[in-house]
Amino acid sequence: MREIVLDTETTGFDPEQGDRIVEIGAVELFNHMPTGNTYHQYINPERSMPQEAFEVHGLGDEFLRDKPLFSAISQDFISFIGDAKLIIHNASFDMKFINAELGWIGVAALPKDRAIDTLDIARRKFPGSPASLDALCRRFAIDNSARTLHGALLDSEILAEVYLQLIGGRQPDFALNVVETAPKPGVDVTDWRPKPRSEPLPSRLTSKESEAHADFIASMGAESLWSKVDQA
Repeated sequence: MREIVLDTETTGFDPEQGDRIVEIGAVELFNHMPTGNTYHQYINPERSMPQEAFEVHGLGDEFLRDKPLFSAISQDFISFIGDAKLIIHNASFDMKFINAELGWIGVAALPKDRAIDTLDIARRKFPGSPASLDALCRRFAIDNSARTLHGALLDSEILAEVYLQLIGGRQPDFALNVVETAPKPGVDVTDWRPKPRSEPLPSRLTSKESEAHADFIASMGAESLWSKVDQA
């Protein structure tokens, strides 16, 4: 299964107000593993860069002036993504920009259902917790120290690692790959379930820690909930 982890940088928030894509970065995954195949392109937006956007990604007018227009790179981009699912953080943002750029040059829009939104996955998996790319890197101990500014290719590489963690690591369907076979006569089909250890693991509490815990419970009084639990 081929997937493309994708990110864009833009001049702002709304293509209907004249904002444009200035950078596209993408990373190829095959069966949830990076292949090393990437796509990266800076793009001349044919307009000036607002200061607010420049402070996010550092791509200014002078740097982008000699870069190709989207129309010149569109076919290479479309060829790279092929018909793969697109893994995007906050997919509605990037998809509206990509489809706006495609529409302006008369190319059919990408179906919205091609995008898998990692922001949505993170919010469903960790409700109430921060779900930004930086927050997810902290959660999964992913090194993003090189991310001093937003960059489409670097963010795609980081997002690829985050995505693999969100879906269960580099082998998310490992358990599903087991070949199913009919149980042998007389074999209980629940035999696979975990069994109690023949010898319990030793406690990790030291005697000093146990004494400190007992003193703390005693200080709360005989009527405290913890005292009653300890005696149960």
